Amino acid sequence: MKVSNETKVGALTIIAITLIILGFNFLKGKTIFKSGTFIYAKYADTKGLIVSNPVFVNGYQVGTIFDIENNSADLSQIVVSIKLNKIYQIPNNSVATIQDNPLGTNSISIVLGNSKQFLKSEDTITTAPAASLLGDLMNTLSPLGEQTKQTITELQKVLNNINTVLNDKNKSNFEVILTNLTTTTDNLNKSMESIESMLQKQNGSIAQTANNLNSFTRNLSDNNKKINDIISNLDVSTKQIKDADLEKTIKEIHTAMKELSIMLHNLNNGDGTVAKILNDKEVYQQLQGTIKSINTLVDDVKAHPKRYVNISIFGKKDKTAPLSKPIADTLR
Repeated sequence: MKVSNETKVGALTIIAITLIILGFNFLKGKTIFKSGTFIYAKYADTKGLIVSNPVFVNGYQVGTIFDIENNSADLSQIVVSIKLNKIYQIPNNSVATIQDNPLGTNSISIVLGNSKQFLKSEDTITTAPAASLLGDLMNTLSPLGEQTKQTITELQKVLNNINTVLNDKNKSNFEVILTNLTTTTDNLNKSMESIESMLQKQNGSIAQTANNLNSFTRNLSDNNKKINDIISNLDVSTKQIKDADLEKTIKEIHTAMKELSIMLHNLNNGDGTVAKILNDKEVYQQLQGTIKSINTLVDDVKAHPKRYVNISIFGKKDKTAPLSKPIADTLR
């Protein structure tokens, strides 16, 4: 059977178209025969993912997107088929998120979990809402913009209040306050200088006080034995006073003072001889005369002993007149 040229051209055309389709799919990472390790991820929004987009784990490409399918009529759930380059030990609690890159190609990033069980082929991996660099930036800047707007509004209110408060009179008062504040600052600086001079290590008053305290404590330390001896002596004296019957002694002194008071009262007011000697002038004069007579007699005995005692065998008796008053040198 002879094949016509038209049939040959048609067959070649079909083969060429088939090879082009297969080559195009191959370049996209998709083959006609589904072979290899596949896992699936379900998203509500794929953020523009397309077939052959890369899949990364810790920045390392472990596979590509093989297919994107819609399993519901309302497009609420989109299934993404991920073809792994080879069998990897991916924990079954890992999470796959979409990395939306406005300046490049979108991709899927798998954050590894800590489970000891690993995903198998045809398993479905857990997903998280799609992440976007620009979206994250806008989410971060949006609250900041609102806060900035509120801050500017509050700042305008504050400036309006300041303009309202700072009229001409209040401005003058404010200048006075600033002047007083400057004076206070100067005084404070002087006070700080004084305090600094006091705190100088060598010549400051605080340093001198500390030196005096050191000298005092050094003297106490040097005289510690003497102080201990004094305290010991005080302890001994205190013990002796404690051991002495001080109360009895005080009672005896009180009794003696009372008797002495009675005796002095009797001497001043009594009728006895001693009281009369002390209080009666006549008795005093008689006693004085008696003492004078005794002195006269003693002086006469001294002056004329032969009148009273004569032991001479041949002597004569002294016939001179007796003394009428004591010799002057005896009246003392």
